[in-house]
Amino acid sequence: MTDTSPLFRPFECKSLHLANRVAMAPMTRMRSPNYIPNDEVVAYYRRRAEAGVGLLITEGTTVNHKAANGYEQVPAFHGAALDGWEKVVEAVHAAGGKIIPQLWHVGSVRRPGIGPDKDVPGYSPCGMVKPGKVVGHAMSKDDIQDVVKAFADAARDARALGFDGVEIHGAHGYLIDQFFWEGTNQRDDEYGGSLENRSRFAVEIIRAVRAAVGEDFAIVLRYSQWKQQDYSARLVQTPEELGRFLAPLVEAGVDIFHCSTRRFWEPEFDGSDLNLAGWTKKLTGKPTMSVGSVGLDDDFIGETGMAMGGDAAPVGIDELVRRMDADEFDLVAVGRALLQDPQWLEKIRDGRSEELTPFNKMSLANYF
Repeated sequence: MTDTSPLFRPFECKSLHLANRVAMAPMTRMRSPNYIPNDEVVAYYRRRAEAGVGLLITEGTTVNHKAANGYEQVPAFHGAALDGWEKVVEAVHAAGGKIIPQLWHVGSVRRPGIGPDKDVPGYSPCGMVKPGKVVGHAMSKDDIQDVVKAFADAARDARALGFDGVEIHGAHGYLIDQFFWEGTNQRDDEYGGSLENRSRFAVEIIRAVRAAVGEDFAIVLRYSQWKQQDYSARLVQTPEELGRFLAPLVEAGVDIFHCSTRRFWEPEFDGSDLNLAGWTKKLTGKPTMSVGSVGLDDDFIGETGMAMGGDAAPVGIDELVRRMDADEFDLVAVGRALLQDPQWLEKIRDGRSEELTPFNKMSLANYF
């Protein structure tokens, strides 16, 4: 039986005090009517906490900007929704768990007719959803500052509600990543051009969040090379470029980098087995979280391009344990395996692999 003890070491970083190294990855579920988390949402998070998952990262929650939302029934993180999130936090803590919200703005992925205000277009650096395709509103500098403030306000509310930290969603071709990505950021001002300029928007958000929550509150940044608009896209091509990309984000106040890949076992650059989280930790010295098809034999996107893939069978975690035992990264986020089975971690710990069941997206509506 695999020695899974590297997964069960405690972890601490500022306000985060975790019993183990396993997090539940943020997964959009669209199960919050009127954008407000209800009792079913409370129960969903409580079940994973009761089953011993060290850290719960909420599904993407939208900040208080008119164009932040891109999907119906995703939870907001402002106004009336905060009462629902307070119940989630209380339930998770009562079950012995820890939880952070993922703060989100979808940018130009937003489509016409999406609420709450169906007339609001998508916002992005240049109005592009992907290279060459303009679909929405190119953000002014005033727009940029409005969004910066919205992230800071959400982080302040997170701390007031009792969350254990915050995660800023800077990955997967959403708004912050649209600024990072040269393909969607063709601005000719201080927010465009060089890698450092394209990171300026994120740096301003991180600094504003840090000012809002104080020095002792953990800030996680999720970033990725791949985009939903282009799975082969890359922000950087070399470790040297990655170092240049990460340095301003560290200086701005990121405590933990959540490094999103489709397959955690794949090396990020030629000449090294390190994945993106491994390189990020090596270059910054900061704790990192890896993610990507943990415990399953098909990746998150799948070969057909289907979000969350299709069928995926359980597989062993020997390679994950080996990398964690070598301190390549500090935490691992598990998505679909925990969506399928709240007790996934308990079964892994107890050697009950025969009880693990396949993931099937067609049954997603039944997962809770």
